[in-house]
Amino acid sequence: MDVDLFDFELPADLIAQAPARPRDSARLLYLPAKAAAADLALSDLPDLLRPGDALAFNDTRVIPARLTGKRGDATNRGRPEGGAKVEVTLHQPVDALTWKVFAKPARKLQPRDYIVFAPGFAADCIDAGEGGERTLRFNVSGRQLIDLLKTHGVMPLPPYIKRDDGGDDIDRSDYQTMFAENDGAVAAPTASLHFTESLLGAVRARGVQDVRLTLHVGAGTFLPVKTADTDNHPMHAERGILNAETAARLNAIKADGGRIVAAGTTALRLLESAADADGRLHPFNGLTDIFITPGYKFRAVDALMTNFHLPRSTLFMLASAFTGLDRMQALYQHAIAERYRFYSYGDACFLERNDGAA
Repeated sequence: MDVDLFDFELPADLIAQAPARPRDSARLLYLPAKAAAADLALSDLPDLLRPGDALAFNDTRVIPARLTGKRGDATNRGRPEGGAKVEVTLHQPVDALTWKVFAKPARKLQPRDYIVFAPGFAADCIDAGEGGERTLRFNVSGRQLIDLLKTHGVMPLPPYIKRDDGGDDIDRSDYQTMFAENDGAVAAPTASLHFTESLLGAVRARGVQDVRLTLHVGAGTFLPVKTADTDNHPMHAERGILNAETAARLNAIKADGGRIVAAGTTALRLLESAADADGRLHPFNGLTDIFITPGYKFRAVDALMTNFHLPRSTLFMLASAFTGLDRMQALYQHAIAERYRFYSYGDACFLERNDGAA
């Protein structure tokens, strides 16, 4: 499809720089499958759910994946004082020692370069890809690497959230959901940022089951599509886990007439990756690079709670596939006119699947 179909103009002052406080005080724009949109609040969410539904949350935990270091030559293992400063954002693990990263400025980090982040914490650049992607092999792995990231890294906020180089300590909690349990994401599953114990309690009181799955969100998910046609856009793979018990529980809910509601596009993409042609969910543990655009036939998910996404992004394309492109374009124009807050720290919408979407 022509990527220009997914473009729109957004006033810069509608890009949220911090979450609503409290988190569940944000606004909620409701789009039923067929009827007109309605302006609501997050506190209205339980009323949009039905007893017997399931609400699926992504329990990944964001790691402080943005690092700044100094470049040296791999033949010189001393600290490269005076070397070029390079920022990297980890986005996909290759193995225990190796990660794919986005480097800035990428031209200053090439294969055979050595980058030092702190005494005893360094990496070799072993490969250069397209779009500023590099592959780094660290000198530490596993839990030790995660601990060093927590000490020396910064939360990998999207570039439209403006912070200084050192980041903002409050983002370590703001950019983490209440469900965060499994380290590995380098971007937050932002729909779940709206939830509090109070809101979750109201959802449960409605007779809705909440379930957990894991998709370690990569930074590539939120990148604008730079090709002219969606067919030419390479999706970055992300690791997802849906265990057998949760898959069976969701299948039983569907069999009893309940709906599967995804809290965010990350939960939706994993569920659709784990579903067969008949909509039955199976255990999943592996990489998914599913790319959903209009014309996709949804198998598992019946409703979606999500934030407002970037123009020309894969996430706006996914939402358009769920409701229909014309309806999604109209919804976003309404949101802009009514001054909803956009992107990661912004307001949310609740979308019911339109099976006639195109």
